Amino acid sequence: MIRAFLAATPRGRSFLLLLLAGSVVCFLTSASAQEQKPASPEKKFSYLIKGGTVYDGTGDKPRRADVGIRGDLIVAVGALRETEAENVIDARGLAVAPGFINMLSWSTESLLHDGRSQSEIRQGVTTQIMGEGWSMGPLTDDMKKRMIDEQKDVKFEIEWTTLAEYLRHLERRGVSANVASFLGAATVREHVIGLEDKPPTPEQLEQMRALVHTAMEEGALGIGSSLIYAPGFYAKTEELIELCKVAAQHQGKYISHLRSEGNRLIEAVEELIRISREAGLPAEIYHLKAAGEKNWGKMDQVLAIVEKARTEGLKITADMYNYPAAGTGLDAAMPPWALAGGYEALFARLQDPAVREKLARAMGTPSDEWENLYLAAGSPDRLLLVGFKSEKLKPLTGKTLAAVAKERGTDPVATIMDLVLEDRSRVETLYFLMSEENLRKQLRKKWVSFGSDEASQAPEGVFLKSNPHPRAYGNFARLLGKYVREEKVISLAEAVRRLSHLPATNLGLDRRGLLKADQMADVVIFDPATIADRATFEQPHQYAVGMKHVLVNGVPVLKDGEHTGATPGRALWGPGKTSP
Repeated sequence: MIRAFLAATPRGRSFLLLLLAGSVVCFLTSASAQEQKPASPEKKFSYLIKGGTVYDGTGDKPRRADVGIRGDLIVAVGALRETEAENVIDARGLAVAPGFINMLSWSTESLLHDGRSQSEIRQGVTTQIMGEGWSMGPLTDDMKKRMIDEQKDVKFEIEWTTLAEYLRHLERRGVSANVASFLGAATVREHVIGLEDKPPTPEQLEQMRALVHTAMEEGALGIGSSLIYAPGFYAKTEELIELCKVAAQHQGKYISHLRSEGNRLIEAVEELIRISREAGLPAEIYHLKAAGEKNWGKMDQVLAIVEKARTEGLKITADMYNYPAAGTGLDAAMPPWALAGGYEALFARLQDPAVREKLARAMGTPSDEWENLYLAAGSPDRLLLVGFKSEKLKPLTGKTLAAVAKERGTDPVATIMDLVLEDRSRVETLYFLMSEENLRKQLRKKWVSFGSDEASQAPEGVFLKSNPHPRAYGNFARLLGKYVREEKVISLAEAVRRLSHLPATNLGLDRRGLLKADQMADVVIFDPATIADRATFEQPHQYAVGMKHVLVNGVPVLKDGEHTGATPGRALWGPGKTSP
């Protein structure tokens, strides 16, 4: 009778089990007692991160705690027992945080060559967000051909058509980090209109809207635009609003490389806010900056405009990289009309003496009509040439435009045109445009997250054929080392929030960005005292230091500072996904 009474209640059952086991230490639930049976090979945790200082992503003060992981989920945070774990990671003296989210990744091609994502994993990046203006789908046959023709060091076959198919292709091939993408507004435009500078007809606009609808249902995060480059430059505000209205119906977001980051920066920010307001969706500024010394003083006004919009209820945010130089191509020194019709049309124009003369005048004349990064940099010795397609020109890698022009005996503008024509590419270039003071102002804003605006890579093989911007290897570590530890611009807790929870919330990523139970087990463990960037503009192929362990979906991809070779990354989808 007593036994029946005990078995009728949870506490009674636990007490009865304890009696049967001969233990009188403490009460356990019957479920816990079952898990602790010596005959069961299972443990409560597949990994236990023991003794670390937990920064949970909220921005709150850190605390000493253990983190228990089972499968791909965090299942417990607190005082946990090593005996309950299959594997224990010693985190004493280290920071434990949610995996970092790269809000602007250009790993679209590099991951097809090397899915390990070495330069980013070694900084703690567990999720890469793509789609700045251009996305890897949807593609037409002509678009696929152009992509193959324009390939540089990294070569790949195009085995997909839609953006969702591309993301699944990466997942099947194996990637160490998670991947997600915006739908490129320029991709949609090229798909329907081509590369010409002309507005869509009503029928074409409806086709573009239909492409957005399909991509959003398939899991795109929203619309991404890049408005200083052709063909994105050709899109009027009203066209973008119409595309964004469709994205808004699927809980999407608008994110934009502004139409100007220099002479018309204020107007460009106002355009983004207008699109947000009229289309009814959140909007983010890609790589916030004031480009060109004469525009540096505009940053205070930009920050004030954004904060006013936020007080009015608009969800306006921004991301940034932590360097004073931008990375793009020599075509960013040319007016958009020169690229109408695409690169082949540009190469033909560069062989016409009359057009070259017209182009040279435009490149040397200040204008508010388009973004001229050559003039914004202020001097040809502030342009660093870092990536060529042609083996013949690769010896120029790492030289300034001024040095190459002097070697060739041509003026800088003519040298730009010659190099683009000879290389049959845009020629990857770094432009020194920004002020450190503005970087710190931006860093202090709680609505600013971070993106590398570069491809993940490694100091080996094909990647050594060109020089990336050092942000490829150091953007996130530089934040934690230089701006948090050394300069104390923001606290470590706040930096972790802006690397994890803020972008995850902005993007609507499910169960990412916090270190707590029932979140996906993207976890980074690093030494706050030593984490730092090592890449420089002169020698960019150098890994960051201080990141000790990284888990993606519960699988270690970095262990004791070395890559494990694991590729557990997944394709992540926007909140509007309805298609399988």
